Amino acid sequence: MTPLFVCLSLVLAAAVCVGLRNQRLAEWNRLQAEAIERAAELVDEARTQAEQQLTQARTDAAEQKLKRQQQAERELQQRRESLKRGVQQVASWEQSLQRTEQQLEARIAALNERERNLTLQQARQKAAQERRTALLQEASELLQKQAGETFAEAKSRLITDWTEQARAAGADRVRQIEQGQNTAEVSVRARRLLEVASQRYEGHYLTERLLSTLPIPMDIMDRVFGDGIDTLAVIGEVANIKLTISDDRSAIRLEGQDSFGREISRRTLARMIKQGNRADPEAVRRIATSLAEDLDRETVELGRRAFKELEIPRAHPDIVRLVGRLNYRTSYSQNQWKHAVESAFLCGMLAAELRLDIKIARRAALMHDIGKSLTHAIDGSHAVIGADYARRLGESEMVANAIGAHHLDEPFNSPYALIVAASDAMSGGRPGARHEQEGSHIQRIDDLERLAMGAQGVERVYALQAGRELRIHVKEGQIDDLRAATMASELAQKISDNLVFPGQIKVTVIRELNVVSTAN
Repeated sequence: MTPLFVCLSLVLAAAVCVGLRNQRLAEWNRLQAEAIERAAELVDEARTQAEQQLTQARTDAAEQKLKRQQQAERELQQRRESLKRGVQQVASWEQSLQRTEQQLEARIAALNERERNLTLQQARQKAAQERRTALLQEASELLQKQAGETFAEAKSRLITDWTEQARAAGADRVRQIEQGQNTAEVSVRARRLLEVASQRYEGHYLTERLLSTLPIPMDIMDRVFGDGIDTLAVIGEVANIKLTISDDRSAIRLEGQDSFGREISRRTLARMIKQGNRADPEAVRRIATSLAEDLDRETVELGRRAFKELEIPRAHPDIVRLVGRLNYRTSYSQNQWKHAVESAFLCGMLAAELRLDIKIARRAALMHDIGKSLTHAIDGSHAVIGADYARRLGESEMVANAIGAHHLDEPFNSPYALIVAASDAMSGGRPGARHEQEGSHIQRIDDLERLAMGAQGVERVYALQAGRELRIHVKEGQIDDLRAATMASELAQKISDNLVFPGQIKVTVIRELNVVSTAN
């Protein structure tokens, strides 16, 4: 039963498979037929649409062609019209060019004619000029012949006459001024100007002294400086002065005429004392060099400040530095930078009262003592040194003369020189400005006169300008001119070697020849 059942199952399964295959094949054939039929319908529809589109395209192309033909015809017509207008414009230009050529030809002809006339006129003018020159030469020769002298001689004579007239008029004017300068009216006016300037200026300065001996406690001296030879030598080399320790080791002396160098030394010593320990020479050199640079910058700033306060144009940088260096110079305890500024203000006030240029007056007064910043390096009067320095650095002759004349080393060549000298005296002579003990001043004057009187052949000796000038009258029978010249140098050297004094002393030897005759 079992094998038969299996066989029947297999047959039945096979029959079912065949039936299903035949059924699927029939279904596929049906679908294929429907697809073929649908494809044929789609082909017919596409053919119909293509025919419609082709017809529409042919219609659109015909319309587009018609439009383009019409547009081309319009453009062609426009170009024809534009070409026609261009031809007309060219014809018009040709006519205008012909007219311009005709006008140019007419102008060229007129210019040629004008040039011919101008040539003829120049020829006539040249002939007339030659004739005029000949007539002038003839007239000049005739005039010189009639006058009996040439033009050069007449010019020289007139210049001489006019010069003499001007000189006579100037001398007369000077004589009138000199005759009137001692009148009461002029004296009253001068005093009034001085009082006005003094009352308008308000300034008070404390008495200052730039010490040359610095007291130092002995314990600090031993700890900081020791024997001091190397340290002080380095400072002296940088500052250009000599530093020595006193015998009792209680102070350090600063020996030298350069007040700027003494200030460098003072600051260096103060820095070392503040550090409180001994430094090697190279460290001391660095300290002194750094302080010298700082002090130089301060000096320049002080010079600029002076020009700024006085509201005057700044001078050459070297002059500005010299003005600033006056801050480290005193004269009988008066600070010279403050003295220069004060003198400049006073001089400006005097110039305003006299209707002179205020800025020139202030400028000259501010610079009048710049030579004092150079007297340690250059021999001579500080006024002469300052004037020469100002001239070489481009200052005007008026300013330079005022600098050189304020101590009568040069003649007064302008009113500014006079008022600079007056303002210098006012600033130095005001109460409290300068101070010197009466005894030491009299002693210094006596020493000067006694030293000069000791020379052979001296007749009289006068110490002038608070001991700044020494005038020596010699006996003309004992001293000749050559000996008088050498005596002045010898006495100046003797004074420098034997006396201590501020600034400089001018030595003048005077030899007069007096001839006396008696009429009976």
